[in-house]
Amino acid sequence: MKLLQMIGQGMLLWIVYWLGNQITATTGLPIPGTVFGMVLLFLLLLSGIIKLRYIQDAADFLLKHMLFFFIPIAVGLMDWGTVFYEHGLVLAAALLAGAVLPFFTVGGLAQLLRKGDK
Repeated sequence: MKLLQMIGQGMLLWIVYWLGNQITATTGLPIPGTVFGMVLLFLLLLSGIIKLRYIQDAADFLLKHMLFFFIPIAVGLMDWGTVFYEHGLVLAAALLAGAVLPFFTVGGLAQLLRKGDK
């Protein structure tokens, strides 16, 4: 029974992913379908159309095993060794800035929004 529930929840997540890709294909906007899918899932959860319990088990499973999804990417990066040797510092700086700047931006915005609640 748990397996069928996981399959159903996974299918629901896949449908939202598919809808996000369809939005990108239909509108032609230069935004990845996965981004539309995440926004759509957020709105569906926020509105209560999809309850968290409808996707919780499948989402937990995917998060628990997320590392396995990055292994093919890491293996593919091995072909780009010369690029990393030539531009490693620039790439590292870009990765660091891309991780740190959103972190502080979201943190600052959250603090501003919390001040408005008080």
